[in-house]
Amino acid sequence: MKILPGADPSKVKVTGLTPQTPASLPVVFTIDTRQAGDADLQCMVQRPDGTKIRPVMQDNGDGTVTCVYTPEDLGVYSIDVLFAGQDVPGAPFAVKAVPTGDASKCQITDGKDKVVPVNKETIIEVDAAQAGVGKVTCRIRGIDGTDIDIDIIEKGDGTFSISFLPMYAGEYTIEIKFGGQTVPGGDYTIEVGDDLIVPDSVDGVHAAGPGLFQPVDFCIPVGPIFNFVSAYVKMPSGKKAYPKIQDNKDGSVTVRYQPTETGLHELHVQYNNEPIDGSPFKFHVDAVNSGYVTAYGPGLSHGIVNERCEFTINTKDAGAGGLSLAIEGPSKTEIQCKDNDDGTCTVSYVPTSPGEYVITVKFADKNIAGSPFTAKITPGEPKKRAQISVGSSSEVSLKVTEADISNLTASIKSPTGRTEPCILKRLSNGHLGITFTPHETGEHLVNVYRNGAHIANSPFKIMVGETEIGNAGKVKCYGKGLESGMANQVNEFVVDTREAGYGGMSLSIEGPSKADIECHDNEDGTCRVTYKPTEPGTYIINIKFADEHVTGSPYTVKIGGEASAKITERITRHKEAVDVTHVGSECELSLKIPGTSPFDMTASVKSPSGVTELCDVNNLDDCHYSIKFVPKEMGVHTVSVKHRDMHIPGSPFQFTVGPITGGGSHQVHANGPGLERGEVNQPCDFNIYTREAGAGGLAIAVEGPSKAEIDFSDRKDGSCGVTYKVTEPGEYLVSIKFNDEHIPDSPFRVPISQSIGDAKKLSINALQDKGLQVGKPAAFVVNFNGAKGRLSARVVAPSGAEDEALIQEIDDGQYAVRFIPRENGLHLVHVLFDGCHIQGSPFRIMVGRVDADPGAVTAYGAGLKTGRTGQLSKFIVNTVNAGAGALAVTVEGPSKVKLDCKEISEGYEFTYTPNAAGDYLITIRYAGVHIAGSPFKARVEGPGRGSGLQEQASVVVETVTKTSTTTKFSGIQRFSSDASKVTCKGNGLQNAFRNKQSTFTVDTTGAGNNILYIGMMGPKGPCEELTVKHEGTNRYSVNYIVKEIGTYMLIVRWGDQDIPGSPFSVECQ
Repeated sequence: MKILPGADPSKVKVTGLTPQTPASLPVVFTIDTRQAGDADLQCMVQRPDGTKIRPVMQDNGDGTVTCVYTPEDLGVYSIDVLFAGQDVPGAPFAVKAVPTGDASKCQITDGKDKVVPVNKETIIEVDAAQAGVGKVTCRIRGIDGTDIDIDIIEKGDGTFSISFLPMYAGEYTIEIKFGGQTVPGGDYTIEVGDDLIVPDSVDGVHAAGPGLFQPVDFCIPVGPIFNFVSAYVKMPSGKKAYPKIQDNKDGSVTVRYQPTETGLHELHVQYNNEPIDGSPFKFHVDAVNSGYVTAYGPGLSHGIVNERCEFTINTKDAGAGGLSLAIEGPSKTEIQCKDNDDGTCTVSYVPTSPGEYVITVKFADKNIAGSPFTAKITPGEPKKRAQISVGSSSEVSLKVTEADISNLTASIKSPTGRTEPCILKRLSNGHLGITFTPHETGEHLVNVYRNGAHIANSPFKIMVGETEIGNAGKVKCYGKGLESGMANQVNEFVVDTREAGYGGMSLSIEGPSKADIECHDNEDGTCRVTYKPTEPGTYIINIKFADEHVTGSPYTVKIGGEASAKITERITRHKEAVDVTHVGSECELSLKIPGTSPFDMTASVKSPSGVTELCDVNNLDDCHYSIKFVPKEMGVHTVSVKHRDMHIPGSPFQFTVGPITGGGSHQVHANGPGLERGEVNQPCDFNIYTREAGAGGLAIAVEGPSKAEIDFSDRKDGSCGVTYKVTEPGEYLVSIKFNDEHIPDSPFRVPISQSIGDAKKLSINALQDKGLQVGKPAAFVVNFNGAKGRLSARVVAPSGAEDEALIQEIDDGQYAVRFIPRENGLHLVHVLFDGCHIQGSPFRIMVGRVDADPGAVTAYGAGLKTGRTGQLSKFIVNTVNAGAGALAVTVEGPSKVKLDCKEISEGYEFTYTPNAAGDYLITIRYAGVHIAGSPFKARVEGPGRGSGLQEQASVVVETVTKTSTTTKFSGIQRFSSDASKVTCKGNGLQNAFRNKQSTFTVDTTGAGNNILYIGMMGPKGPCEELTVKHEGTNRYSVNYIVKEIGTYMLIVRWGDQDIPGSPFSVECQ
């Protein structure tokens, strides 16, 4: 692989490799040769057992190469990178593959045959749905000890298919692993032999003796990849037989089977592990020269629309009688019968519509054996090869017709495995066409699905040549709008892609204000781009073609003009601390959640000990709910509020039963549509949750082009509702402060649009809000219902990454919105009409299994509250019974910290070492959602000063499922307490008398919530009797009796920390 001019291996950089990586998950790293010049680049990966593999290498076209390999086994992999025949700096690199997931929970569900036929595709099914994070890997060694080629297909529901084609007879060893560990029963041998196939070598009947059968041939359209085809015949006895399969080189195969039994047979044909249309095909077999009339041939079981279907009727030795034929089905067919003058006749018919056709054959007014027959006629024509040529239209015909494309989705897979969505449309000739942007040369596969299943002949094969790849370097951009402009005026420039090949263009503008972009196609290979910023300042314009910056991009543009007038409206309210709740008292949380239905609302509360119970959800009025529960424990509870099984914005909520300690602005949370978007002269609502913050001043400010009318409603339960209304469109800043400090995410930028007008008319259907899979295309339909305007859509993933969705017109006033999710978790799909959200937007869509529950995650440990500079701080995130999902932890504060994570039995332990004193905010999200209590604030003391800037460190972990069958306390660290504020009084702390009761008291007022531990040890063992009684109001009385003279050690702890003075020394006389 050639890179750039020159040759200096010392300047090659390799990035992306880490000392450890989870086994079975792909490892991606980059080799940067931009400073090293021109030479041969080689890369080889050595497995732990000494065998070597080559990684997949993708030339990025900019002097860098992306490499991918998958570590299948546990142990150290050695990655050697050579440039100009010499090792690059650091090579060979050592990467240790460590276990991930739980292989013991995998199950081989099908295909574990001990003997298999030679030259017959064999498929092994593995169910890994309960095994957590990881993937199935497999190595199959042939008779010479080398690995044979296999295909592993991940189906998206936790199951995997392993397919292989043994070419030679002999013994093969199979090793199936998950996350680097062998699955149960996954290490075994199979015998491959020529004599294991049911005999199918008879091409004709060579004798007329009893017991011989006519061979049965099927010509069936399947798809372009022959290796994806598999078939078996189920005989009347229940046995399976494997027919011969021959590639016809036109997207169809011939299946030839030599029967050995009489009766009704079934032919099962699969393509890419999915049954093809019409499968199974049923056919009847009778012995030759049986003395009865028999019928055989493909036309009795299957066929293709508008193609001739044939079968043969044998009347030899049947005696006298009349022969009659009838064919009934979705279309009228003309039957032709040709007498072969040998006791047989050939029957043919041409079906013109797909469906099931019933063929009745009678002799002497009686049905012959097998009659009536059922023939399954499938639509479509055999797949032919498509080619993209220079300058041709991006519309590529797939040579199939589909009456309804509204519920179709499509994706295209490149030679290196990259999958992207592509646009489907109906071409003028009625065929289905696609539009896509190629990034690689070679063979691409187009997958077209209806309701998750391949349509006939999918996937389709398309070739992309070198000249079809878009070249951003040949794009020309010009115009005053790339140099300077004016605020509140339309600025423009031109993009010319006529000489740049085939690619997609993307534009973005960043600056002091949002600048609406419009692209006007001149229909000559150029387009005029206009944008209108509302504030002066410096703006950055990014122009990409074929996913690469064009020459000169990003552009820096100075925008002049007058700044827009800003009007600020403020209100201030004092929030009193809520009343302390107690065990057995009713607790309430009041929330207004627009756009919800009371029938779809649920709520639950998780206690500090991990017990989860349902809450009462009362509908007060329009989308206003009261959540109630009665606690059975003191401490921090987690309240999860869900709509249609998905957390509402802000959920889960932290709810402390007992005194609240450690409040502050970081414990105030605000959520609601009024912080995301709005419409002029319409109320914009949001909720503020202050319960855990304690008492303080709450200040709300709305700043923007017009004065805001602000209404505030204190619900007296630790929550409040805010409604504001503005009269001018534009961008508004909503600031929320508690005790003069911004709450998390404040200030909020809220775009306010003009009256949404026709956007109210739009409706959607076929929206699937659950069960979507990563990497699989998703789609829904938007109906304009008479509205006129422009539709746009974007998808926001749980990580915050944004992707534009594809918009495709499928009929007049009807559009399909298509996208491919790249992450598991909650996605937000924003659908806008002329810049205004349509009703219900953004739509909340869950991708992957809905088992990652942020409401079940808790965090505890001293590192969430306090710390010392230069010392290690630690906290634990407990994910037991929370499912598997992305755990994202961020530490932000006066100094940059090294944030480390390790897996432990109850979840994950995080450590960090702060170098500067101050407050550190620790944000913990699970599946993209804050857990209860996040963000946490840790007060760090000690020497060291920060740079004055806020530094940030983040770690994202794809967690594995951890379950517990019993309720357990995960540690007293989960309580919020301060042992230094506990006081003790009484003579029993210093002196005691043998066989007499001694007493002292413990006062935990102001020390938070925790468990009081008291123990006493004397010269010969523990004291004989010690009792602790809670007298109420956080005061305890302690009585004890000792029977030995001497010095006793008295330990008093609040949680896991000694109180001041503990351990006490008590003298017994």
